[in-house]
Amino acid sequence: MAALEEEFTLSSVVLSAGPEGLLGVEQSDKTDQFLVTDSGRTVILYKVSDQKPLGSWSVKQGQIITCPAVCNFQTGEYVVVHDNKVLRIWNNEDVNLDKVFKATLSAEVYRILSVQGTEPLVLFKEGAVRGLEALLADPQQKIETVISDEEVIKWTKFFVVFRHPVLIFITEKHGNYFAYVQMFNSRILTKYTLLLGQDENSVIKSFTASVDRKFISLMSLSSDGCIYETLIPIRPADPEKNQSLVKSLLLKAVVSGNARNGVALTALDQDHVAVLGSPLAASKECLSVWNIKFQTLQTSKELPQGTSGQLWYYGEHLFMLHGKSLTVIPYKCEVSSLAGALGKLKHSQDPGTHVVSHFVNWETPQGCGLGFQNSEQSRRILRRRKIEVSLQPEVPPSKQLLSTIMKDSEKHIEVEVRKFLALKQTPDFHTVIGDTVTGLLERCKAEPSFYPRNCLMQLIQTHVLSYRFFCLSLCPDLMEIALKKKDVQLLQLCLQQFPDIPESVTCACLKIFLSIGDDSLQETDVNMESVFDYSINSVHDEKMEEQTEILQNGFNPEEDKCNNCDQELNKKPQDETKESTSCPVVQKRAALLNAILHSAYSETFLLPHLKDIPAQHITLFLKYLYFLYLKCSENATMTLPGIHPPTLNQIMDWICLLLDANFTVVVMMPEAKRLLINLYKLVKSQISVYSELNKIEVSFRELQKLNQEKNNRGLYSIEVLELF
Repeated sequence: MAALEEEFTLSSVVLSAGPEGLLGVEQSDKTDQFLVTDSGRTVILYKVSDQKPLGSWSVKQGQIITCPAVCNFQTGEYVVVHDNKVLRIWNNEDVNLDKVFKATLSAEVYRILSVQGTEPLVLFKEGAVRGLEALLADPQQKIETVISDEEVIKWTKFFVVFRHPVLIFITEKHGNYFAYVQMFNSRILTKYTLLLGQDENSVIKSFTASVDRKFISLMSLSSDGCIYETLIPIRPADPEKNQSLVKSLLLKAVVSGNARNGVALTALDQDHVAVLGSPLAASKECLSVWNIKFQTLQTSKELPQGTSGQLWYYGEHLFMLHGKSLTVIPYKCEVSSLAGALGKLKHSQDPGTHVVSHFVNWETPQGCGLGFQNSEQSRRILRRRKIEVSLQPEVPPSKQLLSTIMKDSEKHIEVEVRKFLALKQTPDFHTVIGDTVTGLLERCKAEPSFYPRNCLMQLIQTHVLSYRFFCLSLCPDLMEIALKKKDVQLLQLCLQQFPDIPESVTCACLKIFLSIGDDSLQETDVNMESVFDYSINSVHDEKMEEQTEILQNGFNPEEDKCNNCDQELNKKPQDETKESTSCPVVQKRAALLNAILHSAYSETFLLPHLKDIPAQHITLFLKYLYFLYLKCSENATMTLPGIHPPTLNQIMDWICLLLDANFTVVVMMPEAKRLLINLYKLVKSQISVYSELNKIEVSFRELQKLNQEKNNRGLYSIEVLELF
């Protein structure tokens, strides 16, 4: 369990703290030495164990320090920036900052970040990052702009993951928050949009973060007094793409939403966070430690003199401004466990509470006595319980997973599912996957706010599920929930993975794919493998359009006896010509529609459900199918580019299906008139091509007969065949 020890003032000197408090507290190259930067002109090096300053440095009158001083752990020197652009480097022997190394930079600095094991980084206010050594080699080098206009950096953190530096910084613009993650081993910068969830009016007061092998756990303390968590992948699947991340509730109402002073949040380890703020609107400020794993308050300390809403944590020390002085509170914490979390409750009991007697009475037949047993008997009971526990069989991972999905958070379930899938498959693997999906879906129905889409996608991608998984009707519920949530990414994955989806569900997916707005699609991650870039080869598209009017698959429409349609088609304006050669849907919608084209179906069962789709959506789908046909016509092979694109047969079959089911409705729509004319000409050209092929087939049959009659051929002969 966690414990806050007796606080002490680091120095009796009152620091020059401005309205927003200190600029920062940073660790030195010695374990118990820290650099404290006030909001004026001074940097002080303190030794915590002796509670006294070891050195003090100040800039000249008229200058002001603009970011906290840090220690370069590789050289033991100190680095600070004053007046936004002037960088100073010194060591313990230097006395006057005006006489130490100076470098004037070309852009304003937001923060210098330094951790052990790597060189310091300089983060500029425009979002660019430079290593300190590279920056000193050319201080006036041009600094690029990374973030957009009016976007302001609010918080940053520097990690070392697998000996590689990783930097994260958070920006804000018009109430929207963005996270940037910079991987320095690969020079990859990824931008994420942090979605605020249901309470879009909330303001984030404080950030903190911890890191593991795969994720950065970004925690935020919101204006509603709750702590939220956002998982950011260290190695994103698509670094070039701006992705959206949704936060999840971690702790509820840890501070008052109407706190008069500032609040602060800092991560102590993987399972504990420290919160600075007022628990109630009228109460005094407190420093509290929470166990986020077991959702329990571990300890708290009242701060009657108030704080600046700033909190720093290094090693076993918490630093804060209590009143006007910098205060240190030593902090101790055991490894997080349920026993430790409950231990806090045990210590909070009155001395007369018989906690031990209840434990001992579990072993007695009566189970109702409250008297203490002697210590020797207690030791025997404890030894016996330890032996019984050691003899219990180890719980299989599959049972642990099934137990986890019934009560834990979405994040924890996702981690456990990933761990289980990484294990070697056992004979009951298929059954466990089915039971896991069943448990998740049952909990989704019981808890409307619970929707572990990432877990469901991982389980679908195991390729062991189908729509009717061993006739247990598991996945019908899965697609039903996905349809209710309008989760087009999950629906697309189901269409790609399940071979036995009923036609009614396929049509329900088609309705959503055609009706969802383009803005919603832009925020959705969709598999784009079946889609090629429609924006290229525009010149070739124009030539192809001219060819469709003159020569279609070897057929000249001018020779046809029905000229009315041709005359109408030739009268179309230039803008409609361009419209016919451009894709009528955005690429993400095209990828979803391609999943429909690839799905299996029975015409008899599909046609009745196609009649329920609105006519304007049918027209849009027909336009897209006609566009795909024109793209197929560009190639002699009659195929589309891309990975696993729709085939010509699939395109033609769906055109026929849609017309068979909705022709009487579509033919009455004025906006569909030109499309129907184009489709009519398409069918007409195909009939003509097949007619010519039939004629050629007769000629080839005659040739085959001639070859069969001439059995007595020599080793060499010349034959001349005349076709009339």
